[in-house]
Amino acid sequence: MAKVYYESDGDLKTLQGKTIAVIGYGSQGHAHALNLRDSGLKVIVGLPASSPSRAKAQAQKLPVVTPAEAAKQADLIAVLIPDHLQAKVYHDELAPHLGRGKTLLFAHGFSIHFKFIVPSPDVDVIMIAPKSPGHRMRELFLEKVGVPGLLAVERDASGQAEKTALAYALGVGCLKAGVIRTTFKEETETDLFGEQNVLCGGVSALIRTAFEILVEAGYQPEIAYFECLHEMKLIVDLIYQGGIKYMRYSVSDTAEYGDYTRGPVVIDQHVRETMKKILADIQSGAYAREWMKENEQGRKRFLEMRAQATGHPIEKVGAELRKMMAWNKPAAEEATAAQAQARS
Repeated sequence: MAKVYYESDGDLKTLQGKTIAVIGYGSQGHAHALNLRDSGLKVIVGLPASSPSRAKAQAQKLPVVTPAEAAKQADLIAVLIPDHLQAKVYHDELAPHLGRGKTLLFAHGFSIHFKFIVPSPDVDVIMIAPKSPGHRMRELFLEKVGVPGLLAVERDASGQAEKTALAYALGVGCLKAGVIRTTFKEETETDLFGEQNVLCGGVSALIRTAFEILVEAGYQPEIAYFECLHEMKLIVDLIYQGGIKYMRYSVSDTAEYGDYTRGPVVIDQHVRETMKKILADIQSGAYAREWMKENEQGRKRFLEMRAQATGHPIEKVGAELRKMMAWNKPAAEEATAAQAQARS
């Protein structure tokens, strides 16, 4: 059984009198900074002088300095910028100010596990990974509920790394829900595998392919959209609430029978072997090296794929159909704003 920590396992006194630098003020950064501040801890935010997020952090009365100055002042440095930016910021601005007694914290193990960042041996390296988008993490903190999280200790140079991680988890609110012990390796590899095979890659490819097949067979795009994309939320909500068993209990017997008999035909042995190959590429670091190389070369292929996906007929049909849904927020505008914030 996994080791799970709760509020009684953490002590904010471990971090009191110390300075926490949150590097980045995007989806995760803003939630961590505000939750820690509201828990009574001293927080500064590290952002480049040109970052538009500076005004947002300052509006919340958070001190803002450059990442280099933040690392110089802080006892704990939380690196909460996108994976592909972390190594450069670390080497250029953070590393010169690290040393004995300092702690590096991450919310995802990518840079450490694949050794794009290799801290000096006298620095503690820990992870607190909330299992929630930052805005939801902040909302539930204010509701005094909290979101679950993961905890890992990669290096314990001080002998206090776990205590520090637990205090941080308490400060951001995760210990209210529970924090599961893991490793940087396990968190990173399972996170990438889930994103690529299920949550992002698998789901989007399955939806798009099913939509295309129905349209090619002569069915109206609007009907294909409803059956292959719109109703996905209904099913996922049921699974989220009570697991796959509860979803099967809630749908019709006809749908349940189709689940048992056709699901394994779609996700057959060939798909299982493909997933194993994807996992192998993750474990070997091949995917990580490919992604970092893509960024080093200017993201040309990535941006082309993004543009192509945005122009798919399912997006055009969906944009029109969502106008019928008065309860639905303007997702496109929110996504654009969120992307801009996450990259700043």
